[in-house]
Amino acid sequence: MNVVMIIPTGIGCEIGGHCGDANAAARLLASCCDALILHPNVVNASDINEMPENCLYVEGSILDRFLQGKLFLERVLSNKVLIVVNKADYQSINAVSAARAMLGLDAEIVELKAPLQLIAKMKDGIATGDVINWKELVEQVRELEFDALGIATPITIDKETMKKYFTHGGVNPVGGVEAVASKLIADALDKPVAHGPVDYAIEGFKKVVDPRMAVEIITENFIHCLLKGLLKAPRINHKRGMSAHDVHCMVSPYGCFGAPHQACLDANIPVIVVRENTTCLKHPEHKKFIYVENYIEAAGMLMAMQAGVHPSAVRRPLKPTVVK
Repeated sequence: MNVVMIIPTGIGCEIGGHCGDANAAARLLASCCDALILHPNVVNASDINEMPENCLYVEGSILDRFLQGKLFLERVLSNKVLIVVNKADYQSINAVSAARAMLGLDAEIVELKAPLQLIAKMKDGIATGDVINWKELVEQVRELEFDALGIATPITIDKETMKKYFTHGGVNPVGGVEAVASKLIADALDKPVAHGPVDYAIEGFKKVVDPRMAVEIITENFIHCLLKGLLKAPRINHKRGMSAHDVHCMVSPYGCFGAPHQACLDANIPVIVVRENTTCLKHPEHKKFIYVENYIEAAGMLMAMQAGVHPSAVRRPLKPTVVK
C-alpha cells in the first residue's frame, strides 16, 4: 500500500506548518503502509529529519506532476547530491562534511556565481516571496554531474517579523518562498530539489518557544535535514517506475485544496482529510473526501483500507444497507 502525505507550505497548518513538526505524524502513517510519499516541508526540521526508511522524499511540484500522471518515481539506493551556496563558509562546509561522515553521502559544494536571493513576503495571509537569480543557478549547474540538488542560502526577512512569529505563532513567514524557489528550479532541472536556509538565528533571541518552533531556535544552519532527504530521494523517470496508479490514498490537512487534491479526484485516489490539522484557508468540505478528526484516526483509516475492511463494519451501530 502506497500513501501520499501532503502538508502545504505557508498556509499555517497547525501540524507541519512550522519546521518539520509533522515528523511524528509521518512516522505514524509510514508504519501503516509500504511506502509513504511526502514532500520536504513535512519532515525538514533543521538538523532533524526523522522520516522512516519507507518514506519517499519528493519536492512538492514534482509530487504534483507525479499525481497528475506526468512522470514516474524511480527509487534509488543513493544519490550524488550537489549543494549550491552563495558562499562556502564554515557552516555549509561543516554541515556537508557531517553528512558525508555520518550518512555516507556523496556530496559536493558549489559556490554560485550569481548569489541566489530569496525574499520572503506575506500576501493575503499566505507566505510567499520573490526568487532572484534562479535562472542563473540553473544554467550554472545544468551540465554538472549530480542526481539531486540541495540549496543552502539565506532568506531575506526582517528580524521583527521573525520575532513576532516565534513569540506569537501564526503562519511561518519563510517557508513559502522556499517552496517557490524549489518549484522553479526543480521544474527547470527535472531533478529532486530542496532548500534549507543559512544564517537563520536571531541574535540575542533566547526565549522558550512553542515546541513546534523549537528546532528553529537551536541551530543556524538548516542543511542537514535536506541532505538526509535527498540521499535517497527518488529520481524523475519519464518511462518507468512508481506511477500515480500505484498510489492507494492521500492524506491532507483540512481546509485546503490544490493541484494534488484535484489530481487525486481525477485518478479516483481516495483523499483522507485531517480536521485537527487546520490551515488559514477555508476551502469547503468535499463530498468525495474522507474526513477524520486527527492523524491517529487517519492511521486507523489506512489500516482499515489495507485490511480491506470498510470503516462502517467496525463502528456501532451497524445498520442494514437497502438499495432503493
